[in-house]
Amino acid sequence: MKKVITYGTFDLLHKGHLNILKKAKELGDYLVVGITSENYDISRGKLNVSQSLIERIENVKSTGLADLIIVEDYVGQKIHDIEKYNIDTFVIGSDWDGEFDYLKPYCNVVYIERTKGVSSTELRNKNNKILNIGIVGNGRIAKRFMLESRYVSGITVNHIFGRNPEFIKDFASQYNLDDYYTDYDEFLSNVDAVYIALPHTLHYEYAKKALSKGKHVLCEKPMTLDHNQTAELYDIAEDKGLIIQEGIKTAYCPCFEKLVSIAKSGIIGDIKDVSATFTKLVEDKSLREYNKSLGGGSLNELGSYPLLIIAKLLGTNPYSVEHIAYNDEETDVDIYSKIILKYPSAVASANVGIGVKKDGCCIISGTKGYIYVPAPWWKTEYFEIRFEDLNKTKKVFTSFEGDGLRYEIADFLRAVNSCTKTYKIKKEESVFIGKILDGTI
Repeated sequence: MKKVITYGTFDLLHKGHLNILKKAKELGDYLVVGITSENYDISRGKLNVSQSLIERIENVKSTGLADLIIVEDYVGQKIHDIEKYNIDTFVIGSDWDGEFDYLKPYCNVVYIERTKGVSSTELRNKNNKILNIGIVGNGRIAKRFMLESRYVSGITVNHIFGRNPEFIKDFASQYNLDDYYTDYDEFLSNVDAVYIALPHTLHYEYAKKALSKGKHVLCEKPMTLDHNQTAELYDIAEDKGLIIQEGIKTAYCPCFEKLVSIAKSGIIGDIKDVSATFTKLVEDKSLREYNKSLGGGSLNELGSYPLLIIAKLLGTNPYSVEHIAYNDEETDVDIYSKIILKYPSAVASANVGIGVKKDGCCIISGTKGYIYVPAPWWKTEYFEIRFEDLNKTKKVFTSFEGDGLRYEIADFLRAVNSCTKTYKIKKEESVFIGKILDGTI
């Protein structure tokens, strides 16, 4: 008897799941289906699972395709299951291509092409609550978005728009997307929402067009390079009953939210200073980061992160702002910027660089103690609350899975499904960041 095994969350069972199960069944005589437990989903960063384990088991059982259903509860269990059940073939969707090659010493590993067109009617079914997100752009961040989107239940990403047909065709092929478009109107007619991953200078144009067509928008940071344009996009979305969110991934991470809440709780007294640094060395000057016409430079590229935590802790109305920058002689973009913001009872500094390296920590100083967040603080998963008496130091840990984009995708989905604007990045905070970037304040 030839035995086959496959695994999945199987949340909101749909056509794609059924096709995987059917094809897996065809490869053998006996099909074992592993369904992830709630605890395992949380530990691996799988977000927004809508149905309970019992419901998901019942759904798979109702297909009549599984000869045995088991629960996957920990990392490494697949090897154990393959040996325990004497499995001949392991089957998984092609969007995980290569991820499970480590199982080849134990059995055959087959990646089945994911189902295309899952499915316009089915995906828009309100009972399923599945949001069809299209990607605008095909650069580095778009690729990370594709990888992270696999961990968010309740969405599908099947369409991409771009201006270079060759590039987007390759992208669609690499990630098994249904369709690729160079016509933005046609693209918008096939999606419920868009993720905009274009160069900064193009965000406003494409976000506004999407909103005008009734599409929700998740836009990479900075939302625009002009605070008036940012405010306008928020106003359009509100008028149309749509959701628009800025994709500063740090804002959506569980530990960052805890960090802000603890800092504002009074445990370190009155906050008097916030210092946050984010630098990365970008050596290839042919990249977007060094292209002034595309909004390159360290402030536009990285400033949103430290400015966000400053806004969260000290507000969006500093009485003075000083900008010190060092520009690259060849490209004339800033390779290092220091922003000093003065408030009535506190001061803050944001330090960013693409050609200067500095310790990427964040320090929040108060009248009773301070909070130290080590680099990379923008991927916050650990920080310390420190006092004069070192014995009182408290350490705070919270998981940060993957690249962090899954948290903003999940929050965007929640906002769309609940028709409620997120509190994790507010309009006034996005506009404040825009004012610093365009030099208004």
